[in-house]
Amino acid sequence: MDEKDSSITELFCFGESGNAYKCALALTLTETPWRPRYVDFFNGETRSAAYRQINEMGEVPVLIDGTAVLSQSGAILLHIAAKAGALGGRSAHEQAEVLRWILWDNHKLSTQIGTVRFLMNFLPADKRPEGVVPFVQGRLKAAYAVLDSHLAQRRWMVGDMPTIADLSCCGYLYYPEPFGFDRKDWPHIDAWLDRIAALPGWKHPYDLMPGNPSDRA
Repeated sequence: MDEKDSSITELFCFGESGNAYKCALALTLTETPWRPRYVDFFNGETRSAAYRQINEMGEVPVLIDGTAVLSQSGAILLHIAAKAGALGGRSAHEQAEVLRWILWDNHKLSTQIGTVRFLMNFLPADKRPEGVVPFVQGRLKAAYAVLDSHLAQRRWMVGDMPTIADLSCCGYLYYPEPFGFDRKDWPHIDAWLDRIAALPGWKHPYDLMPGNPSDRA
């Protein structure tokens, strides 16, 4: 692909980012032409003045789609679904349900996982604030229970098809680094993750985006 082709959607991302993975997966499953733009998070790129010109929040992901520049994974997912006419829900009610679960995920699930996973795997042990990991893991156990119960009688988060609600809620759950989640403890989540992984075009986050902990080993 031509690196200067502005018609191709660009996603600022790195492999370890579960929030970026949600968006990369949505782009891939909707067959949206896109290219990754690697962000060197662990060497401080998101804190640089140049990056703050792209995203004042200093976060990943960022989507550049023509003149649209979007941050926050939930907003990006909604944009991708609306543009592709897919994964957004079939009715107004389903669309509202999709948004409800994205908001729940952002507040109760992904943010909590991101915190625990970072502290346990990417921060030296002597810098971890005491008590934070078990406290957040306790909150996560309650969130996993909500998700597992919701999936007990359904194949997908909303309606009878995969949506961006599924992609939002699954984003961190495929990562191999330990953060206190074991699929065998949550059978309905486990089966749902298998269904998502069976979708045409699905890839593991480290296969879909540049960047891997092994690169820094």
